[in-house]
Amino acid sequence: MTEAPPVGLAVTDVSYSYGPKMALDGVGFAVARGEFCALLGPNGAGKSTLFALLTRLFVTDRGRIEVAGFDMRRHPRAALARIGVVFQQPTLDLDLSIRRNLLYFAALHGIGRREADGRIEAALERLDMRERADERARDLNGGHRRRMEIARAILHSPDVLLLDEPTVGLDAASRQAITRHVHALCADQGITVLWATHLVDEVWPDDALIILHRGKVLARGAAGEIAGALPLAERFLALTDGMGEAGA
Repeated sequence: MTEAPPVGLAVTDVSYSYGPKMALDGVGFAVARGEFCALLGPNGAGKSTLFALLTRLFVTDRGRIEVAGFDMRRHPRAALARIGVVFQQPTLDLDLSIRRNLLYFAALHGIGRREADGRIEAALERLDMRERADERARDLNGGHRRRMEIARAILHSPDVLLLDEPTVGLDAASRQAITRHVHALCADQGITVLWATHLVDEVWPDDALIILHRGKVLARGAAGEIAGALPLAERFLALTDGMGEAGA
């Protein structure tokens, strides 16, 4: 009997409401270590609320969240220390260089300068940004700023990487490049990835997939299996009452 892979991220029966409005209703799923999992849902599905709970910006006593085996409620610091996050909104200082931005973030994590220099070089090399390390963030295009955000998010060697609509506003070529880079992180570094998006063309057939709509999980499994005989875009539209988007 094949042993199940260890779990990197587990969400069990999580609910959250804004007053009378239920934003998440009994959401549950698990992502194996080193797995790329797409969280696909139309705008308003509850993706950002879920990410706020995963990063402890919001707190709920309805359900359980575990990160690399640590319960978010009982051991919040240990759980958060194992998470890297790329939010929808930029978090860079645009007047600092790429290297300075990353050094500042490393210092926040208590990483010494010599070790930080090595980690920064490795992260920039991995994301094809090494030659641009001394350019100001302001002078980068949207795609390269996003790569820099990802380099920042993996600098402290997290077990789990959360990306909330990481390609918003980017052109198709930049979106594809960033998606490839993050898949490579899973394969090469063993990082567990939860990638939130409303764009079907960012989901690969072999990806683990969760479809979220109106705060509920409608489907979970391999993307190709969920799609079945239909293109994934058509299956997504059918499940979400025509509210999904196929891509830009």
